[in-house]
Amino acid sequence: MKKIILALLITMLSVTLAGAIEQKTPPNPAVTEKREYTPAEFHKAVLEEVEKVLVKTKQEKFVEITKELLNKEQEFKLQALSLEKEREQLNLNKREFEKKIQAFYSIQQKLIGCLESQDNLKDKRVDHMVDVVSNMKPDSAAQLLSAQEVDLAVSILGKLEAVKVSKIFNLMDKEISARLQKQYLNMKR
Repeated sequence: MKKIILALLITMLSVTLAGAIEQKTPPNPAVTEKREYTPAEFHKAVLEEVEKVLVKTKQEKFVEITKELLNKEQEFKLQALSLEKEREQLNLNKREFEKKIQAFYSIQQKLIGCLESQDNLKDKRVDHMVDVVSNMKPDSAAQLLSAQEVDLAVSILGKLEAVKVSKIFNLMDKEISARLQKQYLNMKR
């Protein structure tokens, strides 16, 4: 795009210079001064110079086309800046999302660790109760297990010998015994 504009400008300038040579006018010394421009000032100055040159050549269509080209170039620059800002924002969002994923994994691992430690504590408690119940008489064991939570009682019964379990069930209240036997059978499957 810049090459096209520069080629067009060079062509226009050469036509203008050819006309100036024919008129044999001396070059303007004010034009040859060196000055530092900001990008916006440079763009404005280029537009003004192009317009002057093209007006001198009396080619109105060239003026309009050149203005259009310069405006399009400016639009492209603005779009490129906008795209770059969007890309930076996407990268920032991506990094933040990755940090949140890492934090989530960290919390998940802590929760899994807590659940595993709770399971280990429960298993130790069940094993201890199995040791206690296995050394008790069946009628005492029946009273103790009748007062426990259903899941805990079934876990304890599942680790006892079958003969001991049948004696405990026979000595329990019939409703409690029926409920525990049903869960005990489901657990054994």
